[in-house]
Amino acid sequence: MAKRPALIQQSDATRLFKAARAAGYARARLITHPDGRVEIIGEDGPEAVQPAVEVSPFEKWKAGNAR
Repeated sequence: MAKRPALIQQSDATRLFKAARAAGYARARLITHPDGRVEIIGEDGPEAVQPAVEVSPFEKWKAGNAR
C-alpha cells in the first residue's frame, strides 16, 4: 500500500493544542475532515462537569481506592 500524505503536520497540531491551553481550556480535541478542514474543540476539565446522578458512598470509596 502506498503511504498517503498526512492530513495535518505534527507541528501544526502541537501549535493548535498549545493555543487551546493558552486560551484556558484543560483539554482539546482535534478533528480532521476528508475535505481538508481542521477543527479544534476546547473542553473544560473534569471538575467543570457535574455528575448527572448522585454517587453512593460506596462508589466514591471504590473510585478512590481502585487499583
